[in-house]
Amino acid sequence: MTLVICVIIIALVFEYINGFHDTANAVATSVATRVMTPAQAIAMSAIMNLVGALAGVAVAKTIGQGLVETQYINSVTMICALLGAIFWNLFTWWFGLPSSSSHALIGGLCGATLGAAQNNLHAIKWAETKVVTKMMAIPAPKEILDSINTSILAPGTNAVTVGTNTINLVVPDGAAGKIMMLAPHTSVEHTGLIYKVVLPMFIAPTMGIVIGFIIMAILLVIFRNATPNFVNKTFGKMQWLSAAWMSFEHGHNDAQKTMGIITLTLFAATQQKIFENVPASLSFLKTPTFEIALWVKVICATAIAAGTAGGGWRIIKTMGKHVFKMMPIHGFAAQTTAATVIGIASASGIPLSTTHVIAGSIMGVGATKRLNAVKWTVAEQMLWAWILTLPASGGVAWLCVTVARMLNLT
Repeated sequence: MTLVICVIIIALVFEYINGFHDTANAVATSVATRVMTPAQAIAMSAIMNLVGALAGVAVAKTIGQGLVETQYINSVTMICALLGAIFWNLFTWWFGLPSSSSHALIGGLCGATLGAAQNNLHAIKWAETKVVTKMMAIPAPKEILDSINTSILAPGTNAVTVGTNTINLVVPDGAAGKIMMLAPHTSVEHTGLIYKVVLPMFIAPTMGIVIGFIIMAILLVIFRNATPNFVNKTFGKMQWLSAAWMSFEHGHNDAQKTMGIITLTLFAATQQKIFENVPASLSFLKTPTFEIALWVKVICATAIAAGTAGGGWRIIKTMGKHVFKMMPIHGFAAQTTAATVIGIASASGIPLSTTHVIAGSIMGVGATKRLNAVKWTVAEQMLWAWILTLPASGGVAWLCVTVARMLNLT
């Protein structure tokens, strides 16, 4: 029980560090273009991170259920996973490298699980493909409606026989609306570390570069005859909106990862009957099914917002100033690109690196000026930080679990 509480506390510490480590993702371009003061940018980002963190759970479910086998998870494993992630976050923060907090957490989770499974590679869900069939409502075809007496159908779902087939029709309550038909819809879902983490790690920044380049090129064509003063004023205002959207999506994607970690811990502890005799005041900790509780959402959202309010000036300097010199129109294009890509990923349950996407977007936008406008040596340093994140955080977590096992703590 005590260890479970420790996991929750350490997870919130990670979420706080994630907030100030990744603040630069949302506000660096706004500060670099002098549209916002650092204080304004961070205050706005903290609020929108809080709102975004409460907006969904798809990413949390991927972290908690889609990457590792839960039978190897216990409180010690989760503490080691978080320690690996925190170590890498602080290490890269100290050197001003915009690495991925998301991948640090995922690397820590995988490394700790491997350690707990005594290097059984099957403990990691590497790549899984499954066919999923769901019932979807579609407009009922005219030939079906013509073959039955629709006037006798009651509001709600009605099972009707057409020939030798039984069909479910959904009738609206009242005259408005169309009669719908429930039909099976089959789709293929790809899950696991390869599909949900590794491939997006390369695809996301590439999308950022390409889409950022395209959006910036379109804006340059549209405003080619506008005066610099008009463009700067217009996009100075627009950048407030793009920064707010980027902050929302950062909270929407990043805060969910810690929600997944906490819920996975509570779920595993419930399965292991750790909460069997807890007092009624602590019964909220029981998690018999993998569902993200409201209180978990609130504390994670609050932690990332508080961390964002703490700021991350070292990384802001790298992201906002060292990649290339930006004007408000560049900042708007980069933030809009990144927010779009992250939003799509969040809806798909992909725990994307906001750092990778915004960095790619900045490079794509900068390349429209000229290729050498981007300081590619800085980009190279960032790339190495990205590549090393998963193995480095995973290695630290694996080492922590190994030491814990030697000390009989697991």
